[in-house]
Amino acid sequence: FFRRVFKKTSGHGGLTLYLGKRDYVDNVDSVESVDGVVKLDTSQFGDRKVFVQLACAFRYGSEDLDVIGLSFRKDIWFKQIQIYPESHKPTLTPMHDTLLKKAGDNAYPFTFEIPTNLPCSVTLQPAPDDKGKVHLCFDFEVKTYLAMEADNPDEKIEKKDTARLIVRKIQYAPSQVGSGPKADICKSFMMSDKPVHLEASMDKDLYFHGESIPIKIKIKNESNKTVKKIKMTVEQLTDIVLYSADKYTKVVLSQEFGETVESGSSYDNTLSITPLLAENKEKRGLSLDGRLKDEDTNLASTTMLRPGLDKEVLGILVSYKIKVNLMVAGGGDVTVELPLNLMHPKPQGIFQSNA
Repeated sequence: FFRRVFKKTSGHGGLTLYLGKRDYVDNVDSVESVDGVVKLDTSQFGDRKVFVQLACAFRYGSEDLDVIGLSFRKDIWFKQIQIYPESHKPTLTPMHDTLLKKAGDNAYPFTFEIPTNLPCSVTLQPAPDDKGKVHLCFDFEVKTYLAMEADNPDEKIEKKDTARLIVRKIQYAPSQVGSGPKADICKSFMMSDKPVHLEASMDKDLYFHGESIPIKIKIKNESNKTVKKIKMTVEQLTDIVLYSADKYTKVVLSQEFGETVESGSSYDNTLSITPLLAENKEKRGLSLDGRLKDEDTNLASTTMLRPGLDKEVLGILVSYKIKVNLMVAGGGDVTVELPLNLMHPKPQGIFQSNA
């Protein structure tokens, strides 16, 4: 059951593209198929055929691809099929059945399978004054269009003969959550013959976007110095592997706790943090889950890799780490790092990603 149908009609009204959802789940070893329908009004087609294409594109520059400048769009994968005159006949799914009823007469179904080795939809956040711009993103586009031939680079496809919808390939958290990471360090300071011990741990290895993340902190201060406060940071690491070895590290949370640990004393407590996009709206270059127009999104989810997969084809890899830092009086600090997986829970039900 799903509540919403997405549709787009071409400029001349002859093609109407119907999709039941715009988010398609990458389960690491398989990806949901893209099932849709195109309703046709053939009165203006002449000898032209109707094709449907699914493309995964890398985009850099302005959203308006007609603007002369730094705009760049490269399809890193695409597949197209002909639906009129009829040649593609997919096995009908419940999604097809619902869309065919919605579209009415003269509607043609189609199905695309998305390979597992393509990037998930990711956008690098522009600066606040870059409205209408996308500086770098990977997106998926379903497009139906009129053409005389399937692959003729010299044939110009008119905009009025095209209808398109951007869709997203997304990953949800796996159903099995692993045990949490733990890190510890023992650090000595000048003018102190004994060290500071720090241990940080988490209950599980994955948290959901917006979920509070409790971190257990154990400190044994055998030094003659005072631990003045505890600082926690969450860093987002973006590795752009498609075209270069660009790496970006952005702090998405920095929080200080006024916890004091005197010389010769111990500390054992749990401190919680919650990294949110809402606190980072003006941070340029931050990776976000792929955006559909101006709909709300969130910090990009951790990229889950299938074992043995060549990561270079995945375009953008996103990961996170938490740094726990003890600020010590007189200068110096004690730091440990914990890996963090940040994702969405998988919605219940088949088509609930639109709900």
